[in-house]
Amino acid sequence: MKVASMFAGIGGICLGFKQAGFDIVWANEVDNDACKTYRKNLGDHYLIEDDIRNIDPKTLPDFDVLTAGFPCQPFSIAGKQKGFKDKRGNLFFEIAKIIDVKRPKIVFLENVRNLEEHDNGKTFLVIYNTLAQFGYGVRYKVLNAKDYGVPQNRERIFIIGFLDDWQCNNFKYPEAIKSPESIFDIIRTSDKKHPFYYYDDKSPYFQMLSKSIIDKSKIYKLTDYGVRKSKTSICPTLTANMGTFPDRVPIIKDDFGIRKLMPSECLLLQGFPDNFQFQKNISIESAYKQVGNSVCVPLIKFLAEQLKVIMEIK
Repeated sequence: MKVASMFAGIGGICLGFKQAGFDIVWANEVDNDACKTYRKNLGDHYLIEDDIRNIDPKTLPDFDVLTAGFPCQPFSIAGKQKGFKDKRGNLFFEIAKIIDVKRPKIVFLENVRNLEEHDNGKTFLVIYNTLAQFGYGVRYKVLNAKDYGVPQNRERIFIIGFLDDWQCNNFKYPEAIKSPESIFDIIRTSDKKHPFYYYDDKSPYFQMLSKSIIDKSKIYKLTDYGVRKSKTSICPTLTANMGTFPDRVPIIKDDFGIRKLMPSECLLLQGFPDNFQFQKNISIESAYKQVGNSVCVPLIKFLAEQLKVIMEIK
């Protein structure tokens, strides 16, 4: 079963589908650094690095499933919520162009939870109606990464369109599983990291952090209103602005001091395998941005496995 992936990023959706037994035959991403990471870990013979608006849908190979984690910032409550008025929001219609030409059996879309409520539901209605007009039955549900194998609170909406009515009616979203209860099931606080990641007295936040961060079993985050302590040991949502606002990276207290999570640790909290790596010439800022823009890989795998089941039946 063949997959084409739009807005592929570092390959989180592709990796989840590959782990479920699908074959990735085409992928597209415009960000050069993300493409470097994708190539290092997933290969490059099918990855097209270009603006999707420059690509003729007729040049794409045949495929069964079209996936797209299309830009979420225009719809996110963390952004300005300009929606389709934002040029990134308009990229949804590039998905529609490819659907119109290729008519894949299944369309798999991922975005922020707020997409369903954005602009009083009008944005979601446009997406729903667009798929319906092309003949797709539509299923959608908000799922949280913390229920599918990783200790991160990350809610996302998954919209799936089916050309086959039977597949649409019989598809089941995966049941929640027991996940790690703490980021410290994954992250070791007894390992000393590079000094770059630790806050010291040269940081303008050092005094405030030192007073607030005393519990080694919790995770913290700097906000516009001060230091926020997690109620549990589940990581808050990893966001793309970790790359542009470095003090938005989640913070922990380990055996050696107060520090930010490393990009490699953030990858683990997205469910990427230990051997998934960034290129050496990628900046720290870019690495954080790439992780925040990605997806929870185990959750994608569970969804892909459910799709595979019904596709093999019919």
